[in-house]
Amino acid sequence: MDEDSVRKRKDMFNGGPATGPTSNMSASHSKPAEEDMKATVLQKEVGLLSGICMIVGTMIGSGIFVSPKAVLLETGAVGPCLCVWAACGVLATLGALCYAELGTMITKSGGEYVYLMEAYGSVMAYLYSWSTIMVLQPSAFAIIALSFAEYTSTPFYPGCTPPIMVTKCLAVVCVFLIVSVNCLSVKLASYVQNFFTAAKLLIILVIVVAGIVLLAQGNTENLSNPFEGASTSFGSIGLAFYNGLWAYDGWNQLNFITEELENPNRNLPLAIIIGIPLVTVCYVLVNIAYFSAMTPTELLQSPAVAVTFGDRVLYPLSWVVPVFVIFSTFGAANGSCFTAGRLTYVAGREGHMVKILSYISLKHLTPSPALIFNGILAVLYIIPTDISTLINYFSFAVWAFYGLTALALIVMRFTRKELKRPVKCPMPIAALVVIVSCYLVLAPIIDKPELEYLYCTIFILSGLLLYFPFVHRKFSWTRRVMRPITMHLQLLMEVVPPEKNE
Repeated sequence: MDEDSVRKRKDMFNGGPATGPTSNMSASHSKPAEEDMKATVLQKEVGLLSGICMIVGTMIGSGIFVSPKAVLLETGAVGPCLCVWAACGVLATLGALCYAELGTMITKSGGEYVYLMEAYGSVMAYLYSWSTIMVLQPSAFAIIALSFAEYTSTPFYPGCTPPIMVTKCLAVVCVFLIVSVNCLSVKLASYVQNFFTAAKLLIILVIVVAGIVLLAQGNTENLSNPFEGASTSFGSIGLAFYNGLWAYDGWNQLNFITEELENPNRNLPLAIIIGIPLVTVCYVLVNIAYFSAMTPTELLQSPAVAVTFGDRVLYPLSWVVPVFVIFSTFGAANGSCFTAGRLTYVAGREGHMVKILSYISLKHLTPSPALIFNGILAVLYIIPTDISTLINYFSFAVWAFYGLTALALIVMRFTRKELKRPVKCPMPIAALVVIVSCYLVLAPIIDKPELEYLYCTIFILSGLLLYFPFVHRKFSWTRRVMRPITMHLQLLMEVVPPEKNE
């Protein structure tokens, strides 16, 4: 592989060819020397604040503003609805505590991928990376981008739905912009995430304060008999938890970027302990604010709950709500792209994806091939008419991997006793997360068995058809085919393999 020419290009970018290791130390080359001394690896540029914003910004998308009614629909009353929102926050926190132990014990990026690799071996990790990289993460990115496009284009088409072509083109622009930002700089992507997280917390604060004012004025009739008409069906409560926990999805995002966290042993658990309870409080208070201005029936009938709330309570400034919903979706899309690129990068580094995906930019020290690959897949998922159905059927797989990851914590307590554990999660918490995950995998299938779940399972297992010839056996002809392609892509994108950073 043409490594020498690529390394020469690196020297050019860093201010000329290096004459030896001592040349980096000379005072006359202060600026180029600083850059030369940076290893070609992903840099630790994500601090505690950015870590909290990554969790909060990815968890809070458009759902809490647009359609927080799935939980109310299943519970049937205000009281159980609020209890389920709070309980889901507690469960998400318990799951994240398991991930805090795993993330401080195995300080590699990639989230569940590296934990499954350590606990169960290469095959399980490959199946996770196959289904997540090829379907789950890019399709989720596409759905968030489509939500952003829909809310951005709606004001330009008053009284009617924006044309599908306009929405899809705008979604593609959103994906292109976010991927470009993430390819340019880790710090820039972090600043973008921090800004949009602050924006969504600001609009939540506005909604909560407006709700408190309404409650102080005596608008408490919806909260006076909160458990009246509540559903007692075990299945309905289960489905309410299922929908609530999806609103909290994203609590594991920081584990995908552990290698880029400053002091991960401190900042990873701290960000989890601060970020997830903050989201829980926001969700519960926002729902209380909604019930101060709308009856449960009105909330269920509203196409966009926060917009209806704004029209009733914040007029003539009600326009700020849809603007901040746009900000919220853009921030969630940025967080999704940031973390998805790291999983693809780590899978490429481990040999489970093509090697070029593990290369990083010489100029910007970002995993640009992995980010671009994820962006291309997201654009492909934007093209079909409806991909939300695809996500719904693959959702059981997400909880299967969450459960297997929590089980990995228990397994490694016995099989990997030698590993240091700066944070230690109580075993009963891990066991509870495994049980809840099993329920959430089986609940939708038992409640409404459909062939699509079988198709999704077949797709996940079909990854084995690629694993054994290309990963396990590593046929020589595949390397002969990929070598020139990799070299040309390297030169085109100006990327190199990551250096071993011992």
